[in-house]
Amino acid sequence: MINHQWTVAARPRGVPVASDFALRESELPRPKEGEMLIQVLYLSVAPVMAMYMSGESIAQRPPLAIGDMIHGRGVGRVLISRRPGFEAGEVVHGQTGWQRYCVTSAPPADRFYKYSATDLPAHLALGALGMTGFSAYCGFVDVGEPQPGKPVLVSGAAGGVGHTVVQIARNLGCSPVVGIAGGPDKCAFLAELGCDAALDYRRDDLDAQIRAACPEGMDLYFDNVGGAVLEAALENLAFGARIVLCGSIAEYKLDEPRGPANYTRLRRHDASMRGFYVYNHEADFAAAERAMADWIRAGTLRPVQQITDGFEQLPAALMGLYSGANTGKQVVRVHDEGDS
Repeated sequence: MINHQWTVAARPRGVPVASDFALRESELPRPKEGEMLIQVLYLSVAPVMAMYMSGESIAQRPPLAIGDMIHGRGVGRVLISRRPGFEAGEVVHGQTGWQRYCVTSAPPADRFYKYSATDLPAHLALGALGMTGFSAYCGFVDVGEPQPGKPVLVSGAAGGVGHTVVQIARNLGCSPVVGIAGGPDKCAFLAELGCDAALDYRRDDLDAQIRAACPEGMDLYFDNVGGAVLEAALENLAFGARIVLCGSIAEYKLDEPRGPANYTRLRRHDASMRGFYVYNHEADFAAAERAMADWIRAGTLRPVQQITDGFEQLPAALMGLYSGANTGKQVVRVHDEGDS
């Protein structure tokens, strides 16, 4: 069987460009004992992939060399299983990489999970019911410890993780729930999701916008952006506030990373700022999936995914993230769910 993979052709300098990617054709090996052959249905696109391509080692994953297949999560159907506990025909999600078919490694070298909410579309395993949703739920609930009736601020709130956090906050009774996004269309989208206020970071008064939305300061800030947005949030802390560091897309574009110049605001308010690695919360994934699947069925969580058709569109989909082209979670369809 012939496989196709997207590989690293050159190191991105800031935002990736088309020449940083190369398409490779190769023969697909048969799965050995402990392995599976998976037909990839959908692939995730996330800003961190440009960091992988740049040669950085992130979250225990080795750096990519020129010519290596690009890291990425996918959801797919098991075609052949030689791995105990997994059967042909099951839908699974995990680190497939950017390819049409995947022969997994033997455990524990990889992490694949069965998709349990089989009454819901499989592509949600790359959104609210997969690692994107687990990042939102575990980061917000387990790390952030949200309090009912307390103000929450979310940056990158129209993105895959951010729009999920906004809705989790509403379901948990936080108030007000304030989202930050870029441009009037995305701010209108946040209003549709139930944000009490939607702030446009493209205006030059973000500090003042946050202060107007959270006049007593925010209790919890979920940061997907970093950079100047994080600095504006640090100026608007309530006593004992928590900041959860999930992503930093503003940093990914820079040749040299920057940190918040005003981090000492944490001391003044007895506040804390904490990062997290989602796989450290693996024990909570099943509970997160159940909670969010129940909210989806009840209509109190609306997962928004931008699905682009075609394996060949993966580089363009990744590049589009940096211009704000996506709303919700960006996914690329590789095979239809009904394909065999």
